[in-house]
Amino acid sequence: MQFKTNWIGMSVIVLLLVACNDTIIEDTTPSSEDELGVVVGIIDGDTIDVAIGAGTYRVRYIGINTPELDEPCSAEATAANTMLVSGQTVRLAKDVSETDRYERLLRYVYIGETFVNAELVKQGWAEAVAYPPDLAHAAFFSDQEDAARLQNLGCWPSGVFDAQ
Repeated sequence: MQFKTNWIGMSVIVLLLVACNDTIIEDTTPSSEDELGVVVGIIDGDTIDVAIGAGTYRVRYIGINTPELDEPCSAEATAANTMLVSGQTVRLAKDVSETDRYERLLRYVYIGETFVNAELVKQGWAEAVAYPPDLAHAAFFSDQEDAARLQNLGCWPSGVFDAQ
């Protein structure tokens, strides 16, 4: 029984240390296939419009989900996304899929070294959702979600992610 109690205590300490870490450690090395664009519109917490060359494309962040427009915390998640990316030059990285069923580009989004998808999860504005076959960062997003949920950050107090 003593071992179990100590193990639980140590687990809580490890989770707290992970949750308090401000550094997102994940590979942000650009690929030759990545595209650069400028964010010209914010649709919601996980979807943006990006000007790439002569065209504008709707981009859906891979591996995360934010509250829908009619759900609690939607405005806050959209505002967080806006603060991160509005007007910024972004690097778009593909996983496996090119587009979703709505013809939006599916991408991991970076601004410099900031991994936007992960940052939204880390701050609690998004939940991690694995959408096969695009799973390159699914475990990382899940870890970020666990830390945000434990700290009751962002949208977690609203209960919106528990209801989905």
